[in-house]
Amino acid sequence: MPIQSLYFTAPGQVEIREETLPPPAAGEVRVETLLTAISPGTEMLVYRGQFPRNLSLDASIHSLAGAFAYPVRYGYSAVGRVAALGPQVDESWLDRLVFAFQPHASAFNAPVAELHPLPANIAPEDAVFLPNMETAVNFLLDGAPLIGERVAVFGQGVVGLLTTALLARLPLASLTTFDKFALRREWSTKFGAGEASEGLEALRSLDVDLAYELTGSPIALDDAIAACGFSGRVVIGSWYGEKRHAIDLGGKFHRARLKLISSQVSTLTPELHARWSKARRLAVAWQMLEAVRPAQLITHRFPLEQATRAYTLIDQRPEETLQVVFEYT
Repeated sequence: MPIQSLYFTAPGQVEIREETLPPPAAGEVRVETLLTAISPGTEMLVYRGQFPRNLSLDASIHSLAGAFAYPVRYGYSAVGRVAALGPQVDESWLDRLVFAFQPHASAFNAPVAELHPLPANIAPEDAVFLPNMETAVNFLLDGAPLIGERVAVFGQGVVGLLTTALLARLPLASLTTFDKFALRREWSTKFGAGEASEGLEALRSLDVDLAYELTGSPIALDDAIAACGFSGRVVIGSWYGEKRHAIDLGGKFHRARLKLISSQVSTLTPELHARWSKARRLAVAWQMLEAVRPAQLITHRFPLEQATRAYTLIDQRPEETLQVVFEYT
């Protein structure tokens, strides 16, 4: 059947290509897409040409296997309805709403083992946040915030806001967030931040136990370090790609015995392997989607044919956007 697929063809350039999708093979189904979400973090590295050339797109996602090179398909948050079954697939899959880690396209084939049926109480508009919610859950697992701790979150994009929403459910002493955009700060306080600041003057009064660096900018790592008290910890959830910055590790970081923690959702921290699995973490992410209802963070909806407009908006006017999605009819 004919489908439309999005390709990144060069830095700052995308195009929609007409392709033919074969019938689903044994163990596969065809999913007709309803929504896909643009990742304003990782995906924009691909759009801007800042993706490291020596890494695979995502070794943990089958649909994104292979090295980065233009033209390339990307995206990892798709919700759709099962429209056709391949051989050896149970008929109960037909017409089911599912989530898949798939690039932007109007339809796709996927093994049923790689699909996640939507719980009955989760709408497609909430389900497209599943990857970012799972990432936010992973940040809390890695940072291990304790009762009564002071916590700061740098960056209130989508994943930062979801992280704030989860942290706000804990009995913390304080929760302070930082972002330069007013729309994000507004939502940060709605999601439970005690204070959402634009400037870094508040750093002078901070003495946090735990800081999260989620801005996507390595420059902000200095600020996260500055916010911490003695023996504080900094969870680095940002992926900087090919962006570089000289981090100041010669001052407070050294004498205050700070701990930098790398957090990435494709794996679980080894300390939790005895009790936690990816399946358990994903189940928690579904529960948090129901609790937070992040569909309210969708600020813009575009048909796939207007992909250039969507990416230009995110790239050039990020202060206006939270979550941008493609809708398919």
